[in-house]
Amino acid sequence: MLEWFSFNTKKNQAPSLHNFSTIGIDIHSHILPGIDDGASDVNASIVLIKELISLGYHKLIATPHVMIDFYKNTPQTIKSSLNKLKKELVNQKINIEIEVGAEYYVDYYFEQLIESDGILHFGDNYVLIELSFMAKPHNLNDIIFKLQLKGYKVILAHPERYMYLTMQDFTELRDRNVYLQLNLLSLIDYYSKEVKKRASMLIESGFISFLGTDCHNINQASLYNKCLRTKEWDRIFDKNKILNHTL
Repeated sequence: MLEWFSFNTKKNQAPSLHNFSTIGIDIHSHILPGIDDGASDVNASIVLIKELISLGYHKLIATPHVMIDFYKNTPQTIKSSLNKLKKELVNQKINIEIEVGAEYYVDYYFEQLIESDGILHFGDNYVLIELSFMAKPHNLNDIIFKLQLKGYKVILAHPERYMYLTMQDFTELRDRNVYLQLNLLSLIDYYSKEVKKRASMLIESGFISFLGTDCHNINQASLYNKCLRTKEWDRIFDKNKILNHTL
């Protein structure tokens, strides 16, 4: 059973020493135009990118969904969308580094991609994966093993949102050298109060290695500053070794 943590906030607390510039690099976003449920076109991409730059990010890693039933993206479709976006960034003289990976949904199709060496990775061979929100994949450990055997470093996207995962699950993932990526909006009840509680637990336990915006639209982008005012914000950096800057 999970044990939840709570913290007392002090009156007249000193301003945080950390902001989004501390993170610097966003490892999870849906800013590429027209290939998933994120930015619908290049103009929408530019709006999101300008907002993320204004927050303090200097590099964005775009991770469009790869999900066989909904988003049949390939390295080719992803890189084509990136090229279109980069041309517009040059046209508008917007200076931002953009790299691509993908957010891979763990299913049978993903297993096939691993076997065929069709995985799009970023940084030091990192691969971002997501799970069903309904139930833990029965072969998750096998998937992780296969990825690591290929030399990939596995990052699990937004673990706080998988309500079926327990503290024991998180411990086992850490012991298997799986990195956990927290969504920033989980700090402010954006998904649910329960997700926020789970985010707090993971933060206090020191399980978080990466932070991501998981940015899909301008409504989300307009909320990130609220994260700076949560009691969990400084706890992230006090209790966890955040690795975004290493990319």
